Amino acid sequence: MFELFFETYQKQLIQTAFVIVILFIVGGVTNLLIKKIGGKSGINDARIRLMRRYVTVSLLIIGILLECFVLGAKFEDIAVIFSSVFAIIGIALFAIWSILSNVTSGIIMFFNFPYKVGDKISIHDKDFPVTAIIEDIRAFQLHLRVENGDLVTYPNNLMLQKAVTLVEKDAIEGNHSDDDGADAV
Repeated sequence: MFELFFETYQKQLIQTAFVIVILFIVGGVTNLLIKKIGGKSGINDARIRLMRRYVTVSLLIIGILLECFVLGAKFEDIAVIFSSVFAIIGIALFAIWSILSNVTSGIIMFFNFPYKVGDKISIHDKDFPVTAIIEDIRAFQLHLRVENGDLVTYPNNLMLQKAVTLVEKDAIEGNHSDDDGADAV
């Protein structure tokens, strides 16, 4: 019974194995590059893991699409399914566009953001100016610790839209050395 199955679908099984191997290689190389770029840039490990997760999900979707073609689905069939799914997703994303905007901004900030965790920054916002230390950079928002100890979450998309000034590089480490100096006096 299994022999008949393998004989009948031998071509598809070989193509499936080929797709899986190629996607594993591409995923491994891409994740290695993200880890290397993140380490070289001094990016937080949590952000590196988040970007690696985005790549893995993207490759999974590509793998599913390729597997549909391997198993004999026609382009017209897949086009109907994807157009229906994208129409539903499009309507849903229109309702939650700010979340998508923040995630996209988080991806942009991963590759091109001049400030790191521990830097003290000043955000020049007319309505809500903030001077704080970056405590964490997440997919949707930054966690900023203001001088009175309060935690402020600031959306990623606003970070790319507002003027930001670097007040002090590595302010967390700088505060510890200032405290030590104050104790000695």
